[in-house]
Amino acid sequence: MKLNKILLLILFFIVTITFGQTSVKKEIRGKISADTIGVEGINIVNLYTENATVTDKNGSFLLFVKEGDVLVFSAVNLVTLHKRISKQDLVQDIIKIQMTPKSIELKEVVVNENSQITAENLGIIPYGQKKYTPAERKLYTATSGGGIDGLLNTISGRKAMLKKEIVVENKEQSLNRLAPLFQDKYYTETLKIAADYIKDFQYYCVDDDNFTAALKYRNKTLIAFLIVGLSEKYNKIITNEK
Repeated sequence: MKLNKILLLILFFIVTITFGQTSVKKEIRGKISADTIGVEGINIVNLYTENATVTDKNGSFLLFVKEGDVLVFSAVNLVTLHKRISKQDLVQDIIKIQMTPKSIELKEVVVNENSQITAENLGIIPYGQKKYTPAERKLYTATSGGGIDGLLNTISGRKAMLKKEIVVENKEQSLNRLAPLFQDKYYTETLKIAADYIKDFQYYCVDDDNFTAALKYRNKTLIAFLIVGLSEKYNKIITNEK
């Protein structure tokens, strides 16, 4: 009887120690990246404890976990990721998490076929024919004639002027696409752009070919990532100028 009690007591201590080891919590430090860029505002939830946090502007976070916990990483523009915490995770200085951007495109508005009257539908011009902006139309008119007219336009510098007009027009279109995407608060608090410099920064952005291409194709995910990198470069320029 006494031996049974001793064995039960030993078994109790073994179970207690084992349970205690698996239940030890530790605050881990993590770093989330998407396309090698640290991402701010990522939601991280521990499915077992329901503890949650979000990443800072550098993509870093702190959270108490234990071995076996499952963390869920989610954001509007990123693919949701699940990770089970291992023993190795608990001894690392920083847990690095790589997330994948979603491919987000704006939906086109479909107008009732009967109410959509265009020159193509009426058979006035062929489907798929290039549509010119006002500045492009002027340049086409100035250069398509050839002969003496084309030569005179070249000599007078009119073609060069019209090409510059197209550049200005394209920038205005890019600025019009950029303007409604972000509020002033995002520029000042997240990108650290001074309120007086927001407009100047927008002009700086539309000078970047990759950024204007993302605006043209309305790729919100790419726009959001590129503008962070551009803001860092812009802030360095402003700091050096001061």
